[in-house]
Amino acid sequence: MKIRRARENDMGGINSLLCQVLMVHHNGRPDLFKKETKKYTDEELRALIHDDSRPIFVCTDEVESILGYAFCVFQQHKDDNILTDIRSLYIDDLCVDETRRGQHIGKKLYEYVLDYAKKQGCYNVTLNVWACNEGARRFYESCGLVEQKIGMEKIL
Repeated sequence: MKIRRARENDMGGINSLLCQVLMVHHNGRPDLFKKETKKYTDEELRALIHDDSRPIFVCTDEVESILGYAFCVFQQHKDDNILTDIRSLYIDDLCVDETRRGQHIGKKLYEYVLDYAKKQGCYNVTLNVWACNEGARRFYESCGLVEQKIGMEKIL
């Protein structure tokens, strides 16, 4: 297993995993998430792969098949009235192929992101997880993450 920055030739594998993530969210919240689409167009994904402010990391096997990914975004609130200037790395999306779960690929990706964030001078790593995605919540808790804030809603 190897973890590295995503490249354009990884787009097929990344798109396959993006569809898996979408279905988890669609099944949990069909009122919010469409079915049979993907989060990014190929053009958007290609641009993200080349954007250093939004690094994407992939975990690959020995034949370069994509086993998992982590989409990240650097965040900083410079000169904000109430927030300090800390630099954060936000994990926008982390996914392991559903056929490869339980092999610690997600943990390795997460630890890689933590190490990368430290080397980039980040204060913390943050993420959001949907309440309907209990498996992801348990995974993140097992990695030592704690709740930072809670989003709430009332459907009208």
